[in-house]
Amino acid sequence: MDRDSLIGGVMDHNTPPTDTPPPDTYEGFIRLIHERHSAMSNTYQAIALYLTQNPNDVAVRSVNAIAESCGVHASSFVRFAQALGYKGFRDVQALFQQRLETAAPGFGARVQSLRDGMAARDDISEIGFLREMIVQDIASLEGLVDEISGLDMAAAAKLMERAETIYLVGQNRSSPVVLLMRYLLTMIGKRCILLDASGGLATHMARSMGPRDVLFAVSFRYYANEVVQIVDQAASAGHDVIAISDTTLSPLAKSAKILFAVPEYQQSLSRSLAAPMCVAQALVVATAARLQKGAEAPLIPHVTQKDT
Repeated sequence: MDRDSLIGGVMDHNTPPTDTPPPDTYEGFIRLIHERHSAMSNTYQAIALYLTQNPNDVAVRSVNAIAESCGVHASSFVRFAQALGYKGFRDVQALFQQRLETAAPGFGARVQSLRDGMAARDDISEIGFLREMIVQDIASLEGLVDEISGLDMAAAAKLMERAETIYLVGQNRSSPVVLLMRYLLTMIGKRCILLDASGGLATHMARSMGPRDVLFAVSFRYYANEVVQIVDQAASAGHDVIAISDTTLSPLAKSAKILFAVPEYQQSLSRSLAAPMCVAQALVVATAARLQKGAEAPLIPHVTQKDT
């Protein structure tokens, strides 16, 4: 039997429908995906990942366009929706449209702006590459306003303020985010340790975390195995973990006390770090404000060098 016909142990064609109707809100739909994700086939997991990472695209694009971007046949999206109890993918898409309309006044203007940005993707000139990156970064940054919880920001800043030492881990493409955080945290006088991947000692260094220390982890698909192991290890030892990742389906999610999910737009070569960098910088500034007794305009001191 094709495993794509199975989800959460329930066949989408031969099993009678459940008496419980599927969620009628975007939030409920996302919760359902999380509940069923571990039992999904690889194809359905790819669809779930795309839906959680690209909610705006799902709201305004056709199923054929969405399927092409995801690399999955459009019929699989229909079967995915039916396996979750919906009549078809249009019912799922309606939930994403409701979310966008509720989250952003001027729904029509925003939809048109997104469509205009997507149309620019056909320009493969050098300036077209720049334009595409800018459009996608703007969309990602605007999404942060709707998606990032103020309560989570406050809770993370509080943990960072109270931590004796903040351990930082991020590898491969995530490295620039934690390198910037190490610089900024050092400048505001907050003790931090970068778990450097060189030498293969990062996992061993993480075991030296004290009872008042916090781990800050950054990882995106495809998630660095060592980072995932360090996060799981820290959480198992009772340490608070703050994480930035690309989706709530990230392997960091189960161990993180606070997870900032920053969806990314797929690029042929790389993905922009504009949005995760913004979240990381905002958290350091918020921590600086707490350390500087609630300063409205917290200062990040500049490194100066005396003339020799």
